Amino acid sequence: MPVLHVSHRPSSTWRVVATAAAAAALLSLTACGKGDAPAAGGAPGAAAGKPPPPEVGVVIATPGNVGLVTELPGRLEATRIAQVRARAAGILQERLFKEGSDVKAGQPLFRIDAAPYTAAAQSAQAGLARAEANAVQAKSLADRYKPLVEANAVSKQEYATAVAAQKTAEADVAVGRASVATAKINLGYAAVTAPISGRIGRSLVTEGALVGQGDATQLAVIQQIDPMYVNFTQSATDVLKLRRAMQDGQFKRVGSTNAASVRVVLEDGTEYALPGKLLFTDLTVDSTSGQVTLRAEVPNPKGDLLPGLYVRVRIEQAQMSNAIAIPQQAVTRTQTGDTVSIVDADGKITKRPVKISAAQDNQWIVLDGLKAGEQVMVDGFQKLQMMPPGAPVRAVPWKAPTAAPAASAASAAKS
Repeated sequence: MPVLHVSHRPSSTWRVVATAAAAAALLSLTACGKGDAPAAGGAPGAAAGKPPPPEVGVVIATPGNVGLVTELPGRLEATRIAQVRARAAGILQERLFKEGSDVKAGQPLFRIDAAPYTAAAQSAQAGLARAEANAVQAKSLADRYKPLVEANAVSKQEYATAVAAQKTAEADVAVGRASVATAKINLGYAAVTAPISGRIGRSLVTEGALVGQGDATQLAVIQQIDPMYVNFTQSATDVLKLRRAMQDGQFKRVGSTNAASVRVVLEDGTEYALPGKLLFTDLTVDSTSGQVTLRAEVPNPKGDLLPGLYVRVRIEQAQMSNAIAIPQQAVTRTQTGDTVSIVDADGKITKRPVKISAAQDNQWIVLDGLKAGEQVMVDGFQKLQMMPPGAPVRAVPWKAPTAAPAASAASAAKS
């Protein structure tokens, strides 16, 4: 009996232990199932959570007076040009200047053989002396006949003849003086002088050449290059648009027409240091090109500008009041019109049609469609393509790219 009793108890105990182990395993599996369920359900929750809105670059619309700067092609021209010509015929004996130098008005440039003109001057002087002597004799005779005709000692005819001879002699004196003056002028032409101050070019003749024979031979050219003229053209259509805009009050004139500021841009793209001023706008439109000619005056004290040089002219013809300048990349231009993207305080983006006037310094000048303080989207358009319509964005101040990073990247690429 004790044996049977002992064997029965271990069997019962084993069953209890087995049952407890099974329950523990079940609880463990249940616990694992409950632990995995939140993890599996956490992924949809995280996916359903809203990611941070993307950042887009914006600029603040700020109205103000904006100068309308137009860049036009032009050519430089000397303010005064004088062709030095031989006005006396003869052999060129000497050149008295250095080619390419600056000369003053009245400075001797060439010397022509003056011997024939010296002789002509002396002959004219002698003729004048003879005429003056005859005039003295004729006057003396007329003076002597005057009291005699009153006393009837000589006839009135003789007295009239004496008076006429006196006047003829006086006329001969006048002719002689004119001949002397002409001879002196011709003698002066033998010494060719500079008609104006300026820079003289190369000599067009050499010593020993016969000049002035039959025509006034050109000897050299003098150009006054300080200041310089710059002649440029503008489309007649643009001129009319500008005038209409001024009449409508969109634009206002920059001071007077003569005070309009002009900047010259050289062929290498650099801007000339000294500003010029607009002189006039031609009243006639070229029938072949439809262009209007304008002229400005630019100081050139160092002679950096040369006649005939092709340049670009930047001229501020007018100013726009309450205009807004925004980067060009902020404007979407289509055939139906121009639009910009406005970011409101909630980060919503709205398309807005605008009216632009002109481009200046990589910016569009907006005349209508924007209000002061509005945020205009400039950068980040590619991010919107991956977002659902109406999704908000986060506006951050836009900064214009500089050339330094590009240069650094180029250097890195080369290395």
